[in-house]
Amino acid sequence: SGAGHKVTPADITPQDLSALDREGIDVVFIALHGEFGESGEVQALCEERGLRYTGSDERASRIGMDKAAAKQIFKRAGLVTPDWMIIEEFHQLTQITGWLDELPPPVVLKPVDGGSSIDITIARTCEQRDSTLEFLVDTYGRAMLERFVPGREFTVSILGDEALPVAEIIPGREFYDYESKYSDDAGTRYVFDHGLDMGTVKRLQADALKAHRVLGCRDMSRVDFILDAEGAPNVLEINTIPGFTSHSLLPMAANHAGISFLQLV
Repeated sequence: SGAGHKVTPADITPQDLSALDREGIDVVFIALHGEFGESGEVQALCEERGLRYTGSDERASRIGMDKAAAKQIFKRAGLVTPDWMIIEEFHQLTQITGWLDELPPPVVLKPVDGGSSIDITIARTCEQRDSTLEFLVDTYGRAMLERFVPGREFTVSILGDEALPVAEIIPGREFYDYESKYSDDAGTRYVFDHGLDMGTVKRLQADALKAHRVLGCRDMSRVDFILDAEGAPNVLEINTIPGFTSHSLLPMAANHAGISFLQLV
């Protein structure tokens, strides 16, 4: 690479782990998203082989991928996170009906351990909520319902043990969904000149760093927030393996802090 390292790109899957068994590996740079890569399995495989690797360890990765487990830890640590409940496929309809009254529409429905905002819906009617809930439980076996908090969306990247500059996410669609993240035509903007007062910026950075630490993350992460009507940061989730292309959010924030992509890698 341009930094003087000998880099060998490799794809690994649960069926093909051969790349981890090559000789002469100094460090594994993990850039896999979703299940297997981001949920602790690859990290555990590296640890079994005595390989050094980037990013959080197996436990922090696994908890970070499980939105419900992460939110429990955030709440216990005193961080504000929107109210939520988990519906599982074995729950009885009579139970579910009573619980749903506690989180009336608008409500956010999402997979508990999904990534990239896949299958996330903001349900604005009971009918939309019920049909989305049925789809998620049928597809994933369980679903998260989360209180919808209107407000501006921000993200804070952590590098090492420091919070990088705060970025506002302004999606060109209803919310920051899969298309907003990955489609060039979605019109999503990432703004560092967001006009927040310094006190709010410092609180977002402090809360992001606290979320990173209480989950036991290391090296890097990215924490997503909604700033509610009272100006309070609400933690939505943590990404233990943020995107790592030159146009991803963590590299953008690092660049804004004077760290080039080459230095970052």
